Amino acid sequence: MTKHMDLNINGKIAVITGGDSGIGLETAKILADAGARIVLADLELDKLESAAATIKNHSPQAELLTLSVDLSKNDSVVNFAQEIKASWGAAHIIINCAGARGAAGDFLSLTDEDWQQTIEVDLLGAVRLCRAFIPHLQENRWGRVVLIASENAYQPYEEESPYNACKAGIINLSKCLSRSYSKDGILFNTVSPAFIATPMTDAMMDELAEQQGTTREKAIEWFLENKRPNLAVGRRGKPEEVAQVIAFLSSELASFVNGSNYRVDGGAVESAF
Repeated sequence: MTKHMDLNINGKIAVITGGDSGIGLETAKILADAGARIVLADLELDKLESAAATIKNHSPQAELLTLSVDLSKNDSVVNFAQEIKASWGAAHIIINCAGARGAAGDFLSLTDEDWQQTIEVDLLGAVRLCRAFIPHLQENRWGRVVLIASENAYQPYEEESPYNACKAGIINLSKCLSRSYSKDGILFNTVSPAFIATPMTDAMMDELAEQQGTTREKAIEWFLENKRPNLAVGRRGKPEEVAQVIAFLSSELASFVNGSNYRVDGGAVESAF
């Protein structure tokens, strides 16, 4: 993508949470190639440093800042936004790839605490991030916010009710904000992946493999056949396949895309809408 399209974001500050691996890391690589200044954020600084080294190896000219942030704590998010502004100035692009599957199981087995733990990261984390950074984007009179939702928002799976609800909420939140702040030059959109090869789904498949007494590869085959039969392309997605869509939505090319959701799901969602 970056070899053929000019994203026109050279010099813009792009904040990417969940940036130490998977979709976040692949997005950072694309945006760094396009000349964006990358703030890579996650919980653990050692993993972030390793991810930053990967980006530098990919794009030696990349400007990088690595910062720890805990999206489940508002003080951490507020301090995070302030530190970026003090170091580099007001951010232009906010991409929230951070998230967790959270508590899973039969609905009646899930407690208020199970629900709250998932909500704190997967829904309120995005709320806190937007609240902290919208003033940055207003200051620049230009902004892109991309929040990661999921196929689960459209096609909920019965064992993941808290995650389902949070991801549906993310799409609604983005649409709401797109109506409120487009007058300030800020565009909000969501991307909904399905069964991408990330550490989160690796952990799910390792747990399944242990239950079945088999390998991760065999567990993936079983999962595709039995749990994701609508995934038309018949494989897990690659993080870079999602990152390319995020990069487009983060760019000047997406100047007339606002309040939309892009499903990057290999056909996993059965419905057309």
